[in-house]
Amino acid sequence: MKNFLVVVSILFSLGCIKLYGQHKQIMYDFKEVPQSNLLNPGIENMYKWYTGFPVLSGLSLGVGSSGIAAGDIFADDGIDITEKIRNQVINGMKAKDEFSFTNQIEVFNIGFRGKNNSKNYYSFGAYNEFDFITYWPKDLAILGFEGNAGNIGRRFSLKHVKARAELLNVYHFGINKKLNHKLTVGARGKVYSSIIDVNSSHNKGYFITNPGQNNILENTLVADMQVRTSGIKEIEDSLDDSIENNTQSVLINRGLLGGNLGLGLDLGFTYHIDEQTVITASVLDLGFIYHNNAVQNYTLKGSATVEGIEVILPDALINPNEDFWQDLVDDIEELIPFDDNNKSYITFRPTKLYGSYRYNFEKRKPKGDGGDCNCNYMKPHSLRINDVYLNAIGGQVYVINRPRGPQVSLTGFYQRKLGNFLTAKATYTVNKFSFSNVGLGISMKAGYLNMYLMADNLLAYQNLANSQYASFQFGLNILPWNNKR
Repeated sequence: MKNFLVVVSILFSLGCIKLYGQHKQIMYDFKEVPQSNLLNPGIENMYKWYTGFPVLSGLSLGVGSSGIAAGDIFADDGIDITEKIRNQVINGMKAKDEFSFTNQIEVFNIGFRGKNNSKNYYSFGAYNEFDFITYWPKDLAILGFEGNAGNIGRRFSLKHVKARAELLNVYHFGINKKLNHKLTVGARGKVYSSIIDVNSSHNKGYFITNPGQNNILENTLVADMQVRTSGIKEIEDSLDDSIENNTQSVLINRGLLGGNLGLGLDLGFTYHIDEQTVITASVLDLGFIYHNNAVQNYTLKGSATVEGIEVILPDALINPNEDFWQDLVDDIEELIPFDDNNKSYITFRPTKLYGSYRYNFEKRKPKGDGGDCNCNYMKPHSLRINDVYLNAIGGQVYVINRPRGPQVSLTGFYQRKLGNFLTAKATYTVNKFSFSNVGLGISMKAGYLNMYLMADNLLAYQNLANSQYASFQFGLNILPWNNKR
């Protein structure tokens, strides 16, 4: 029972960290950045070859909140902080409010055009990813903040507990093919090596306090809860081992295909409706992971009614040594079967969908007429047909599959080429987390070096304490000097 409560407490604590996973809307279809290939395996690759600097070729991080900012709680406005928490957090947030965080670090990334067939493009690499999502456990938050003494007859639902955290390495290989001057398609296979997985999604039950028949009050708990974990047990064992750096060895081994393995697939395409109008779409992470080693699961299933004990929360949490609290725990352990097991399980990756509509305009002047274009755009099969245009406007859609339904974002963008060395892209994104998300990304090329920098929600940088979302992406790549095909 103790271990079960510890794991649930970890999940609940993680849920209090209000994070929003970035979906990289600036990078999507930003062809000047080689890493955009990871968001659409069917993109029109601009470069003959590329290689990213190890670890520095793709860094991304996003932090945010769907319902409240730090400034809302800690602002010096004369309002008591307890009252702010009650009104804005406990009562202000809903059970459907979600918090998520996704961080990626690219280990290596290489791409090159086929030597015998320039219409084929190959890429391979690896990256480390941390993915976390939880939903606000509204009923349990109210129970913990107000207690049960003033909530006689109210059912506090346990199904609000829904969370997942996973750390894994992803190894990928992709092929991209230009079928004709209008259509380019691509596919990417993935092997997942899960390092750590913790998830608790299919929970049911409730806690209720009613007037008792034999005593003043009776507390009833009906529970069908489960926490599944993999990797944590092996890491815990390594922490108890006297061998120095053993934990580090375990983490490295689990990331290098020594963890729980899975398979995935990415698909995508780019299609030219006409010379200036382009549509794209991709689906990412159609995959699963089979967890069969270092698995430790915890279940709590059954029902219990205990009379004669009034659990006064949050005082009972502050004084855990009180006899009534220990008696309640002991009684529940006797009446509700608690179990831990090592059963294997399968998790599915959060599938993502991207789509875009782009309109290109303002042609470059051919070289020799005062322009700087070195591409033969008069040929209908040219691999650089989009480089003819200096400007582009359009819209994008992003959908990610989450435990309580899809999460959708809509983005409008404007992109501008400034000579052969700089391209900039500005975005405006609307989703359930923000209606004023303005982002900017730039890609610069100097000789063999490409550097990109992207930042989101720029308007919030004036006051980060009141910001509900902030993110950035950065990378360095080596590209061919003249990119002749």
